Amino acid sequence: MFAYSNWAVLTVSFVVVLSLALGGVALSSVLHLVNAKWRFEVRNIATSLYALFPLAFVLLIILLVGGEHTFPWWKGAGTAEAHMPGWYHPKWLIAREVIGMLFMMVLYRVFIKRQAVSERSPEDAASFHSIATWIPFLFVLYSTMVAWDFEMTLVPHWHSAVFGMQQFISNFGMFLAFLVIWIYVLNSRDKLVRPVETYIYNYLAQMLFAFTLLWIYTFNAQYLTIWYGNIPDETDRVFSMQDGDYTFIWWSMLVLKFAVPFVTLAFPKPRHNVSAVTAVATCIIIGTLFERYVWIGGANNGVGDYPVIAAIVVGGVVAAIGFFLVRMQMQRTQLIKG
Repeated sequence: MFAYSNWAVLTVSFVVVLSLALGGVALSSVLHLVNAKWRFEVRNIATSLYALFPLAFVLLIILLVGGEHTFPWWKGAGTAEAHMPGWYHPKWLIAREVIGMLFMMVLYRVFIKRQAVSERSPEDAASFHSIATWIPFLFVLYSTMVAWDFEMTLVPHWHSAVFGMQQFISNFGMFLAFLVIWIYVLNSRDKLVRPVETYIYNYLAQMLFAFTLLWIYTFNAQYLTIWYGNIPDETDRVFSMQDGDYTFIWWSMLVLKFAVPFVTLAFPKPRHNVSAVTAVATCIIIGTLFERYVWIGGANNGVGDYPVIAAIVVGGVVAAIGFFLVRMQMQRTQLIKG
C-alpha cells in the first residue's frame, strides 16, 4: 500500500504537467473564438507551455510501464473485478493514452504555427480560425479520457458521470492560477521583452472566479448525488477520503479552492489588486495539488501517511525539468530577455 502511495505522487505530477501543457493552447483558442482583445497580451506566453508535452509523454510512459503500481486493478484486468473489462485491458489503455497524447501534440503544434502567421493574410486568418474551433472540443474529450483512466477508474467499481468534467474544470482553473503567478514573476523580475499590462490581472481574476464557481458546482453535483443515493460502492471512496487518512487535505482543498477564492474575488477591488490575485492563485494551485492527490493517492483505504519526502523529491525534479523546457522555448521565441 505504501508503495502505491509513493507512486501516486508520480501520477499527480503527470496529471499536473499535462494539464498545464493542455491549458495554454486551450485558453488561446477560446480567447480567439470570443474575440477577446487582451488575448494578444497572453497568448504567446500561454502557448509556450506546449514545451511541457515531452515531459508529460515521458511521465506517461513511466506510468504505463509500471502499470501494476499506477493502477490497482492492473493485474486483475479483464476479470469480474472490473465492471468494464475491455476498457480496463492494459493494451487498450496503453493504446488510447499514447495515441491520444501524440494526437494532441500534433494538433496543438499546428495551432501554434498557424497562430504565429494568423495576421499575415485573410487566408492564414481563416486557416487559424478553423483549427481554433476544434481545440475546445478535443480538449474536453481528451481531458475526460485522462480523468477516467488516471483517477476515476483507480477503483474499478466506482463511477461518476460528472467526474471527467469536474476534473478538467479544476485543472484548467489551476492553469489560470499558474498563468497569473507566472506573469507576476516574469513581470516583477523584468524578464519579458514585452511586459504584460497590469489590467490583465483583472481579466484573469474574473476567469478564476468563474472557474471557482464551476468547480464548486460540479463538486456539489457529484457529492450530493453520491450522498443522497447512499450506495456503498459510491460512498465508500468519497467518505474514506473525507473522514479517513486524507481528512486534512480534503477539507483544505475546499478552503483553498472555493472559500478563499470566492470570498476574495467576489468583490471588484481585490480583482484589481495584483498581490491579492496572486495570493488567491497560489491558494488555488495548492488546493488543486491536494485535490489531485486525494483522488489518486486515496483510491485505496488505509494507504498510510502522505509521503511528504516523495512529493518534494519527485515534484521538485519534475518542476525543475519543466522550468528549463519552458524557459528554452521562451528564449527560442524571444519572449524573454537573454
